[in-house]
Amino acid sequence: MEGPEWSQRGIEQRAGRYPLRVEAPILRAIELLVPGISSVTRYVRYYALYAALGAHAAEHDLDGAASLRLLRRSEVVLAGVSRLYDDPYGRPGMAHAVDEVRPSLDGDVLHVGAAAELDGDQAYSSRRSGSWETYLGPSAVLGTAVNEDGAPCPGRHVCPPEVAALFAPLWRESGADVLDGTRLEALAPLAMQAPERPEAGWMRGLFTATRDGRHDPEEWGTDDRRRRATFRMLGRAAGLHGGDAAHGWEECVRSAVAFGNEVETDPVLRRVDNVLGWRGLLLRNYSVGAWRRLWAALVRSIGSQDGEADRSRDELRAWLADPMPATSLRACLGELPATMAGGHPAPAERQITQDTDRRDPLLNVRLLLAGGRRAGELSGEARTTFLGAQHDILNPLWVARLIDDFADRPMRDLSVRLVDDMLAQARRVALAKTRPDANGRMKVFSRVHERGGRYYKTGDEGDGDIGTRLHQTGDIAEQLGLLEYRAEDETASLTPLGAELLEVGE
Repeated sequence: MEGPEWSQRGIEQRAGRYPLRVEAPILRAIELLVPGISSVTRYVRYYALYAALGAHAAEHDLDGAASLRLLRRSEVVLAGVSRLYDDPYGRPGMAHAVDEVRPSLDGDVLHVGAAAELDGDQAYSSRRSGSWETYLGPSAVLGTAVNEDGAPCPGRHVCPPEVAALFAPLWRESGADVLDGTRLEALAPLAMQAPERPEAGWMRGLFTATRDGRHDPEEWGTDDRRRRATFRMLGRAAGLHGGDAAHGWEECVRSAVAFGNEVETDPVLRRVDNVLGWRGLLLRNYSVGAWRRLWAALVRSIGSQDGEADRSRDELRAWLADPMPATSLRACLGELPATMAGGHPAPAERQITQDTDRRDPLLNVRLLLAGGRRAGELSGEARTTFLGAQHDILNPLWVARLIDDFADRPMRDLSVRLVDDMLAQARRVALAKTRPDANGRMKVFSRVHERGGRYYKTGDEGDGDIGTRLHQTGDIAEQLGLLEYRAEDETASLTPLGAELLEVGE
């Protein structure tokens, strides 16, 4: 459209992340409980790669440009080797960027130079530092490497000779613009699923805070001890509930820690630091997931992504109110599964979500109500972590107070209040994030906007659960030989080595 300059749009609309900001308590707790692991750092070999690269760069006095060049080329070669020699369905998976290097593979010939160029047509990554950008924070916490001008440098833990030797052929071959099949075959020991893992011993010690198979708390920092506690908890949970591993490592921990009495009766779990913090985190995540799914479903109800089908506030209220049962909130609470049994959390959330569409609005309202109940039932560290900062909007204490206010009113009334609270909170979050861009125009980070009493959207919201990093921790423990997953019967168990290093044997 052409017109006078003053008619240009003055506000730029961008998609916002965490539109209700209900995730913050979970994310804060995870940072404390799982230091050195993130939701995208699930490969032990990459921790070792960057440690070895940092040591190599220091030994050969490489400048920043040379280190970055070697970094990008080595990631390309690793991805090419993985594509040629790894099973797509094997554990622990395939290297980062295997799909992105596919255009640079001609049969078994890899065009390294073309894929590694930052601005090339076949660039494997548009990020200057490639996959290192996702490992630099966890590597610094673990102590294996630190970031300097976008490339890894040596960390506080010296890269051992066997790890340096593993990657030495990679540094040599990464200098070539083209690698043929013979040269790539010689690098097969670097594949993610290669049978030998020379880096495992060193990494086992760092992840489990042990030296020569022994843990001395005085020799390790706070982050190391917390990380070890998480590995101990996961190892014991797998030993007690390995049959739940078919549904993920997190399910093993839920069975052992979130529900039941094992955190108090099991001789190992009751001595694991912060295990009750994990209980609070896992239980709170049910409420966080419910809010995320409710909000995403509300946004989907507005209509097409181009904003053609706007909705009034009353229409959005009706979206949630109509599927509610024609009963009072008190009656609905009476139909919820028990949240406590014998003084310990009962698996109410599992019962609510069993064999049911997790996007069902009523299911998610019931999860919020269960969380509101737990606000008055948990105690100590579990309650502190469960509630987070008590001034947070939409937290379980907020829901508990709504229960008090609406107990004898229809469920429809509660649903109207929930819609109003979500819309108000989304607006508060969007306003708090609003910033001017370089041209002085305001940027609003939100997918939902209101104009003249009508709501429209610029896109849909995600409704996935917030990861607790237990999945990544379990995968790393498996790569380190601490846990074993058996695909034939979909169960997991603690290995003898894991039981020894983590001190979780009975």
